[in-house]
Amino acid sequence: MFITYKLKRPLRGPLIILLLTVIPVVVLLSLHGRMTNTAAQADAAMTLVIDPGHGGIDGGAQGADGSKESDINLAIALKLRAIAEFYGQDNIMTRQDDSTKSDGETYSEHRDLVCRTEIINSARNPVLVSIHQNCYPTGQPSGPQVMYAANQDSEILGKIMHQNMINSLDPGNRRVAEPASKGLYILSHVSCPAVLVECGFMSNFSDMEHLKEPAYQTAVAAILMGSYLQYRAGTFST
Repeated sequence: MFITYKLKRPLRGPLIILLLTVIPVVVLLSLHGRMTNTAAQADAAMTLVIDPGHGGIDGGAQGADGSKESDINLAIALKLRAIAEFYGQDNIMTRQDDSTKSDGETYSEHRDLVCRTEIINSARNPVLVSIHQNCYPTGQPSGPQVMYAANQDSEILGKIMHQNMINSLDPGNRRVAEPASKGLYILSHVSCPAVLVECGFMSNFSDMEHLKEPAYQTAVAAILMGSYLQYRAGTFST
């Protein structure tokens, strides 16, 4: 898989390395593990749970041009699922269209979050990647950031994913991966490795121009997939 995309913060060498070396090597390691190692066989049973934040009546944050966060989240999530299936990775989604588990006049954000959490916790050996977009009262902040649930595996996954996002998409960004606040319901109520990825800022013009582009969405999805496989194989340093 080779991605070329011209943007203000260009896709650089680390993304090419991630796609052309990390992903194929990790797939081979995973296949080898299934044949030779009991622990790796358990690891092979992981399910990538893709959670496109918001949906339906809950559009999430809104760009100046009226773009909805929920639509961008879903577009990236569907691309992530397509890449996961290409690499033979078990996966499920908490939603696959512009809907929620609690839609209509009786919509309840809490009920929707509870339903998503139930889907995640019922999956076989789940690893959660929840996809969102950030927003701020002014347009200055930009770039991605990853938050992780309160356990060691989540922290490892979150730091891998954040560093890959920064290296490939926004090398000038000085943010670091952070523990998720207790106010993030899903990350506080799942019992698995879990991260929430803020892919960019809806309030930043440059970020929005990128986030609406299918090629950029594919680049984000590829980085998320490569990071997940890197985490699975243990090919990282702490």
